[in-house]
Amino acid sequence: MALTPEGLPAAREPGTGPGSGDTGAAGETGPGSGDTRTADAGWLRVHPGSPFVRGWVAVAALFFFFGRDSFERLLQGGPVFDERFAGRAPWLLLGGGTLLLLTVLGFVLSWYFTRYQVADGYVRVNTGFLFRQQRQARLDRVQAIDVVQPLLARIFGLAELRFEVADAGESAVHLAYLRADEARQLRATILAGASGASGASGASGGTLSPSQATEPGQPGAAAVEAPERTVLTVPPARLMGSVLLSEQGLAIVAGGVASVLLSAITENRSFTVFLIPAVIGLAASYWSSFNKGYNFTAAVSPDGIRLRYGLLDTQAQTVPPGRIQALKISQPPLWRLFGWYRIQINVAGYGLAGSAREGSHRTTLLPVGSLTDVLKLLSLVLPDPGTADPAGVFTAGINGLADPTGTRDAGAQETAARQDADGGFVTTPRRARLLAPLGWRRNGFTATETALLLRSGRWWRNLVVVPHQRTQSMALQQGPLARRFRVADLVLHTTAGPVAPRLIQVGLDEARALLDAQAARARAARKRQTSEHWMEPTTQPAQSPAPDTQEGPHHG
Repeated sequence: MALTPEGLPAAREPGTGPGSGDTGAAGETGPGSGDTRTADAGWLRVHPGSPFVRGWVAVAALFFFFGRDSFERLLQGGPVFDERFAGRAPWLLLGGGTLLLLTVLGFVLSWYFTRYQVADGYVRVNTGFLFRQQRQARLDRVQAIDVVQPLLARIFGLAELRFEVADAGESAVHLAYLRADEARQLRATILAGASGASGASGASGGTLSPSQATEPGQPGAAAVEAPERTVLTVPPARLMGSVLLSEQGLAIVAGGVASVLLSAITENRSFTVFLIPAVIGLAASYWSSFNKGYNFTAAVSPDGIRLRYGLLDTQAQTVPPGRIQALKISQPPLWRLFGWYRIQINVAGYGLAGSAREGSHRTTLLPVGSLTDVLKLLSLVLPDPGTADPAGVFTAGINGLADPTGTRDAGAQETAARQDADGGFVTTPRRARLLAPLGWRRNGFTATETALLLRSGRWWRNLVVVPHQRTQSMALQQGPLARRFRVADLVLHTTAGPVAPRLIQVGLDEARALLDAQAARARAARKRQTSEHWMEPTTQPAQSPAPDTQEGPHHG
């Protein structure tokens, strides 16, 4: 069984097809630009309704503050305005009107001074009226592009575009809001430039517009969105079941049982009161997980992995190939009854941007799925698994256990036999089983030609996959008990995110050997990765003439 998916769309050749040709001149506009563009040196404006979509809460708060009392009296059947209001009415109306006018004026100014530009290999955004700010991101450093549509933005047909880049951190570029079709068009154009498939990166000094002519091959033509193939979808029933059987639900059930027992033993019912905020928080967590994971769809295209999800607020993510720094496949205990798994990823920028709750959904590659779904997505993350038996190796990493009768200390031949029986995984030595009575057969590692696999956990199963070129640094850690049993932990450092690669309680000699071997594999993998443009053709070096077999070797 091979992990490489079949039927992928053909990659677009540079210089041909959509998005080819030189970019338009600075300030050049095309048909259909509407009122969202400006001819000021090629800078474009976002949609005029953007500040009101962002700031409707402030306007609603003003109306609530000034109209709450009148609304309550109206519900009670009394007069809308009492006698005290008659004397203060002019001043209240003047103050409220002035505050509302200043708020609307602030929205208008924020829209007027917010401009963006895609040119010279950068996407730039200028904001601010009193305090000006310019953010820019290199196209070849694009890690992911998200199209986000909150509920109010969906009603008006608007969308927010978010660019996550390797060196942006919390300063990732946001464009809020564009028309939904313009946002998708601009995403395709930027991805075409970032991939090296066209001249859209602005190397020629031109400026790109999301609504330029879309005729293929014309100068200044915007890229057409690449075709995609749907890989999997998550049924709502499975999503709901996974939410109910998640770790939060298990914790609430355990807390509820403990509260009932304590109330029965002490005859004090106040223990159950503490469950009320926990239940409210659990309900909010359940709703958030269901709302964010609803209608989850994963697709593959030349641009990368595309994820779509959301019930009220929808989001469409595009993660270009090779941008995933680390991946974790996990399985809570109750999910084992149904064979469900979750996949989380580290992507540069995702771990630092946004709130923790928002970031947890953006770093989820699969909220819940079967083993077949997991292998499908692994084939997208690692098109080249680096092993002749990818299904066997990854299945052993997800569900495998070492043979309990074997001993690591018995010799190299028996060690090799145990590795072959366990998908090649090297596990914790038997001598250290007292440190992890349940997990010593599970904790282990193996390496393919393209990635390092780390597995751990007997009840909460985890498999971490780190591509060799994404290993930034490593460290060996050893406590007093670990020194006594001659084991150590190996920690791999990648970008910030939910995945923390750590090899637990491996033999000391094996840990040292792995440290040196992984450092060499990482250096070799980074040398092979010569460009951040994933569609840029690899230049083949000219072959030197074949040596004359009649002559001996030349010595310099």
